Amino acid sequence: MLKNIAVLTSGTDGPGMNAALRAVTRTALFEKSKVWGVEDGFSGLIDDHIKPLNTLSVSDIIQRGGTFLGTSYCPAFETPQGRQKAYENLQKYGIEGMVVIGGDGTMNGAKVFGDEFNFPIVGIPATIENDIWGTDYTIGCDTAANTIVQALNKLRDTASSHRRVIVVGVAGEKYGWLSLISGIASGAEFILVPEMTCDVDDISTRLKERHQNGKTYSIVVVADGYGDVMQIGKQIAEKTKLDTRISVLDLILRGGSPTVEDRVKASQLGERAALALLSGLYNIVFGYKKGEIVTIDLNDVVKNRKELDKDLLHIAEVIA
Repeated sequence: MLKNIAVLTSGTDGPGMNAALRAVTRTALFEKSKVWGVEDGFSGLIDDHIKPLNTLSVSDIIQRGGTFLGTSYCPAFETPQGRQKAYENLQKYGIEGMVVIGGDGTMNGAKVFGDEFNFPIVGIPATIENDIWGTDYTIGCDTAANTIVQALNKLRDTASSHRRVIVVGVAGEKYGWLSLISGIASGAEFILVPEMTCDVDDISTRLKERHQNGKTYSIVVVADGYGDVMQIGKQIAEKTKLDTRISVLDLILRGGSPTVEDRVKASQLGERAALALLSGLYNIVFGYKKGEIVTIDLNDVVKNRKELDKDLLHIAEVIA
């Protein structure tokens, strides 16, 4: 039974991270273990920004977006020297294992570190893009999808008033779930994701025909992994001769108070991760599959790439 663990958030922030941190901390304390918070992700390990946490440390944070510990990208952690320094700092405090909260880059870094020093790691997937293999859900994706839908609702109002086409850029460099799910939920006319082959000229022709047949406005959602949204918007404007505007939803997607789903699921994953690590289980990631919490091998998470649900792709094509 481990009695001294650490927790950190790494990579981009996302709503619900604080709920997970709160659950990890309070679960460890309930089990009479000591828990340390690492500030600013892997950078904090190297720079020795490690502090003890108590129940008050995580009070009044479950409703807050972001992460109270801070996060960052850390090139130094990619070097053997940086990881050695991080390990020495963990040893200094007698820390026996670590819960790591973040996306695919975070999981990669955590696996390398765990293998290099035989150090116990348990991961919690947290990324608004929902692109971690082996889980249907990652912390922050539900809040981000709701933020997009709210924005698209408002953009639809102004598109309708001005008879415009509005092309909306959304996060999704490798995996188009966020664009797909929010586009379906908001009734977007076209959804462009990296997993689909769509000809922008063909889409432009279809947009023009729709407007000629009485459709006075259209919303096109574009995942940033599909292509340059500015260029796509320009191409649509040139081909259709319709009033076309572009709106890019960027950092706003990462902030905001988390939804009920993100708060509850993050809390459940945080508790399960802490209990597993304290019990001596490690090199695993906790996620959800068909509504149930599942254990995923960390090596599999790192090796495999998640694929979009084909049924959702079909729905997007049929009901647009």
